[in-house]
Amino acid sequence: MVTRDWTRATVRVQTWARSVSDRVRGRERDAGAGFVEYAGLMILIAGIFVMIRGLNLAGTISTAIGTAVRNVTGG
Repeated sequence: MVTRDWTRATVRVQTWARSVSDRVRGRERDAGAGFVEYAGLMILIAGIFVMIRGLNLAGTISTAIGTAVRNVTGG
């Protein structure tokens, strides 16, 4: 039983290592996925900024950050 579990674990590690190796070498690359992910992240960040401005939270956030920095630095 232990030998079978050990063999199964070894096969899983070998499969994982082969998969990582293939990705690093470019055989199974996600071509174009980087741009799509980058664009999605930029849209998300822009949405957060629009929400902060729309709710007039800029001053509140700035004050909270300033207070936290003063608490940490003792100033």
